[in-house]
Amino acid sequence: MSRMKGAELIVEYLIESDIPYVFGICGHGNVGMLDPLYAARDRITLISPRHEQVAAHMADAYFRIRHRPAATLTSCGPGSCNIIMPLACALTDSSALLAITANVPTQQFNRSPFQEINRHFQADFVNIVRPVVKRSFQPTRVDMLPLALRQAMTAMLSGRPGPVNVDVPFNVFQEEDEVELPPPAPPFNAQRSGAAPEQVSRALDMIVAARRPVLFIGHGVTLSEASRELTELARRLGIPVISSPNGMGAFDMTDPLSLGFIGRNGAFPANEAGRRADLVIAIGARFDDRSASSWLPGFSWNFPQTKLIHVDVDPDELGRNYPPDLGILADARTFLRQLLTELEHRNAKIGPLPNPPPLAGEGISKNPPPLAGEGRVGEWLADIAKWRAEWEKFVAPNFEVHTSPLRPERVVADCRAVLPDDGILCCDVGVSHNWYMQFWSARQPQCMLNSWGFSGMGFGAAGALGAKLAAPDRPVVAVTGDGCFSMVPHVLCTAVEYDIPVVWVIWNNFGWVSIRDIQLGLFGGREHGTMFHQGANKKPYNPGFAAWAKAAGVEALTVSRSQDFSAALEHAIKAGRPYLLDVHVDAEVRPPSTGAWQLPPTPYKEPVFGQRFLPDSAPMK
Repeated sequence: MSRMKGAELIVEYLIESDIPYVFGICGHGNVGMLDPLYAARDRITLISPRHEQVAAHMADAYFRIRHRPAATLTSCGPGSCNIIMPLACALTDSSALLAITANVPTQQFNRSPFQEINRHFQADFVNIVRPVVKRSFQPTRVDMLPLALRQAMTAMLSGRPGPVNVDVPFNVFQEEDEVELPPPAPPFNAQRSGAAPEQVSRALDMIVAARRPVLFIGHGVTLSEASRELTELARRLGIPVISSPNGMGAFDMTDPLSLGFIGRNGAFPANEAGRRADLVIAIGARFDDRSASSWLPGFSWNFPQTKLIHVDVDPDELGRNYPPDLGILADARTFLRQLLTELEHRNAKIGPLPNPPPLAGEGISKNPPPLAGEGRVGEWLADIAKWRAEWEKFVAPNFEVHTSPLRPERVVADCRAVLPDDGILCCDVGVSHNWYMQFWSARQPQCMLNSWGFSGMGFGAAGALGAKLAAPDRPVVAVTGDGCFSMVPHVLCTAVEYDIPVVWVIWNNFGWVSIRDIQLGLFGGREHGTMFHQGANKKPYNPGFAAWAKAAGVEALTVSRSQDFSAALEHAIKAGRPYLLDVHVDAEVRPPSTGAWQLPPTPYKEPVFGQRFLPDSAPMK
């Protein structure tokens, strides 16, 4: 036991918990934290961006790269309210961060002091933040801090990770008490849950019996760090892999068994395989509307005609949208290891299972030697190879076209050609993200960051700063729309202040183009309020992003010809300092839909490539 101020205890606990960064903005409510952070500046780093939203996105992205949490620090009132949106992004995408918020002094609770929320309860920020965190704690005395901090850290990192809030009244930072520093919570992934043996056995029975199986992997596989086990299982049994955006790279997407993303803007082979499969093994994936074509039968999936094994660490996700034939509450890596162990046991007992025939193309050398016997899924893999060839024939010509402004395909392809395999891509939301979902090939896990579940504008532009701090030796490129970047342009200042060499690629198409396309397609063909115009003549307008960057001290180029983009991106990455590329992209070229997406009661569009497939017994809706 030692006598400490509340703020001193918090800082020491952060250090003991191996938290390297606090991303935060000062305010009168949290000023008491600044001196303890200064005293410990050689052990923990305070980085102060120009907006609280950026602070939380940085912490979110940092965790996604390192699987170690960072903390945020915000003041009472509007300062902490500014992190609600990025906390929601972190919650829906299962990203851990510790949000330390300040509140008014306990002596002034319910007296309406400056920046108190008290309409229904005193100092009521806890009820503001509650829907967007796993748990919120409000210790009102210094001696309450040790338990609150330990429980907060444990909640944040256990099970399905997510953000947690500790709301600290002003006086608790300053007051002293005899307290004991609590032990750190177990680190992320230190505690794992497994499946029951009979579930593992039944799962393998279903997999061996299937003739058209697919694996559908989500963020749970990435978070569990199960890439090696997943790859071994897929290659040994010849099971094609469909990836959600946050699962991209957990299975090398250049492997012949990789089918890409599924849904409206997914790849055609993924949708065709999903709707024709006889078994789907979903691991750490949640079947949201965009990866399930709004749950319309025949576009991406055909449950319940297709059998479903659903594995997730969160019981709330099992059966949320599709009741599984076998639901398994387990950590992804643990389950995959159990499945591989069961496979080895059966091989030793009854001989090896028949292996699928070798696949042609890149990646075949990674497959193990063929096992004895006829291929179990030979026809299935042949069908998939045919669908892949059809899709590549359809899309390939557009990757070779040079235009001004740039075709979207060229931006995606040149990013892939320039970025090394371990380079980190931070995608923002909107039409640019749709193109990367459809055509990006991530080769390693934790290299492709997306705001998927809550789709917060600015995540890519801001999160790139946290990603670079998490991986200082790897290039980090943020692909962010002109609308997204305009939400958080002050990221330029933070990059210069703290020397964070991020590259921003602004997908400049002069509007909220993903929403404009919905407006044009479903609401009468008119545009209103969805593009950026100057004056009555409706001339396209945007600020000079390159000049804006240079004013902030960031080097920048404007790119309007596709012949120039690859070299410009390579130069920006090699520069080793903050760099911005203002890339003018053709707003009239749209991603070819291969699934569907419906916002009831509006109708849905049929796919541009491919068509709905319904088994004879599948219900129509």
